[in-house]
Amino acid sequence: MNKEVFFELVELKAKTASVLPFLLGICFSWYHYGSLHLVYVLIYFIAMFIFNMAVDILDNYNDYHHAKEGHDYKEKTNIIGRENLSLPMIRRWIIWMVAISALMGIGLSQIVGWPLLWLGLYCYLIGIFYSSGPKPLSSLPLGEFFSGFTMGFMIMLICVYINTFDSFQWTVSNIGSIFLVSLPNTCLIANLMLANNICDLEEDEMNHRFTLVHYLGKKASIGLFVGLILIAFTSIILSVALGLTPITMLLTLLVLPFIWKQTKLFLKEQVKTKTFICAVRILAVGALAQVVFFAIGLWLK
Repeated sequence: MNKEVFFELVELKAKTASVLPFLLGICFSWYHYGSLHLVYVLIYFIAMFIFNMAVDILDNYNDYHHAKEGHDYKEKTNIIGRENLSLPMIRRWIIWMVAISALMGIGLSQIVGWPLLWLGLYCYLIGIFYSSGPKPLSSLPLGEFFSGFTMGFMIMLICVYINTFDSFQWTVSNIGSIFLVSLPNTCLIANLMLANNICDLEEDEMNHRFTLVHYLGKKASIGLFVGLILIAFTSIILSVALGLTPITMLLTLLVLPFIWKQTKLFLKEQVKTKTFICAVRILAVGALAQVVFFAIGLWLK
């Protein structure tokens, strides 16, 4: 297997959805608590990244097995069938990646406290059952919520907790503040899956995957896509107004023309090979802008 096939198997291009919320958690930890435990948070990052790759391999593996015969998805679309990858090898990779990342997380929880174990357990359960089991979360009208909440909010929450475990208080105020700051990424990550499901509606229905788009219909789903973008940028303004993020975060609004251009392209046609990339670009640019302008605010503080 060459590196290009491996990168597609682990969906390396989609790692923005986990790396940038992590970096936002770093910024928030320093801005509000003046605390960073770099060794511990690096261990968390490595474990998170390995598990994220395992989840994406598992998604491809389960999609390959769940695909119905009679059309080209299994042989021509799915990376495993298209590249004729060894299924035993894929299974071994999944097992080893999950085991290594879990052991790292368990070891880290013994240092920073058991709340990490419970937060991590939730993320592992969502990651595994996202595409596994008789009713995977990704095939239900729940996928957008769980992907956005888990990767947008939980990754950031865990990062903040690890950096501040010796002073962090589990209050509604603290958790609510982290949630509001994470809300833009939560919405944009949910939109990534929503866009994918809009593009794949017919194929998903053939494979008995009845996602949120199946129940809402394409028109309402496209409206939700736009609505989540509006919520994302509104919450950035609200976070600054409440003093949760530095005023430089308002500079994130400078990317709105680019975001609107990509949104219009997606509204024009919803074709996986042509316009799904628009949702990827919206997430990448929107999330990166937040991290950059938050970091600038830290530097100016």
